[in-house]
Amino acid sequence: MKKLITILFLMVGSVVHAQKPTHYYVNVSTSQGNAILKLYNETPKHRDNFVKLAKEGFYDSLLFHRVIHNFMIQGGDPESRFAADRVQLGNGGLDYKIPAEIQSDLIHRKGTIGAARDNNPAKQSSASQFYFVQGRKYSQGGLDSLEQFRMKGKKLSPIQRQAYSTVGGTPHLDGNYTVFGELLTGVEIVDKIAVVETDSFDRPLKNERIAMQLLTRREAINLERKYKGLQPRNSFFTKLLDSFKSKYYTIQ
Repeated sequence: MKKLITILFLMVGSVVHAQKPTHYYVNVSTSQGNAILKLYNETPKHRDNFVKLAKEGFYDSLLFHRVIHNFMIQGGDPESRFAADRVQLGNGGLDYKIPAEIQSDLIHRKGTIGAARDNNPAKQSSASQFYFVQGRKYSQGGLDSLEQFRMKGKKLSPIQRQAYSTVGGTPHLDGNYTVFGELLTGVEIVDKIAVVETDSFDRPLKNERIAMQLLTRREAINLERKYKGLQPRNSFFTKLLDSFKSKYYTIQ
């Protein structure tokens, strides 16, 4: 009997260990709706920092303090949580920076998330401030003009041209800021927030607040099953297996 129980626990442990999501996901709540954010494994320093802050509830009740139509919506300034109306925001943050993880294939397509930064030469990112890209769609001729005038002759790759002529985005930011995730759902909330009325500092006249919640291990597994065309697993046996693991998970 003891041997059978041992084998059973080993089997349970093996199954539970195998059930692990491939990415981290965050539920983004706003007054304009909710979205699901996928964080890239290719930018582990930004990914892990964002996961840490989301788990701590750092972003809850912060504002989108800088909003520019056809460009982006920016948040993550801790000073925005209790800021009075019409106060200029954007200078708050944490006491450390994240090393740049800029990659040529992680571009500023509409719906991606990038890390804000100051003008430091190493292009290190703010530890807390981020932006969701809205941008706009470009014609091929418009991209030609962008290369010539805004990008000083630097050529866009075929991937960039395809993305910016179909999905849209902000190509002139590529190579200058770290892109570390993308919205899987809810991209329309970026459009809704991007058109709100703002003051001379680009701060919305009506506060647009944020809340971030990291998806649990089971929620992330079921989300990935959904995108594979599979049914979610929420049976009693699944919950029993899940009880042997922590609520959250670590990606190496």
